[in-house]
Amino acid sequence: MHQLTSEHKHFLMEQVRTAKLAIVRKDGRPHVTPVWFELDGGTLVFTTWHTSVKAVNIKRDGRVCLCVDDEKPPFSYIQIEGTAVLSADSEALKYWSTRIAARYMGEELAEAYGKRNSVEGELLVRVLPTKVVFIKDVAS
Repeated sequence: MHQLTSEHKHFLMEQVRTAKLAIVRKDGRPHVTPVWFELDGGTLVFTTWHTSVKAVNIKRDGRVCLCVDDEKPPFSYIQIEGTAVLSADSEALKYWSTRIAARYMGEELAEAYGKRNSVEGELLVRVLPTKVVFIKDVAS
């Protein structure tokens, strides 16, 4: 496992940005989709529906890559390769769904979105980093 540094964590959490999750489909085609995320120490956490393209392919092959970028000059990004682990633990799912919702939708909507995103069939995804590339101030 690769450790996220405090600088990495600060970049990931200082602003609300989506991560772009890349996975490989069974036939080899790439699939990239935005995800809302939170950090649990050095682990990235997000949710997905059990029949989504994400879930199906993570079940088959847990290797993933996420990219989070700052779209304003001087531009920076972090790319995190890792292993995704799925869980249907209802308590953890409710807790993390509510935290993620608070981050992206605000505290006033956190409970409603947390409830909506922690129903049976939803899965918690934890990504354990194996490689991290962090490029700051690309345009400097």
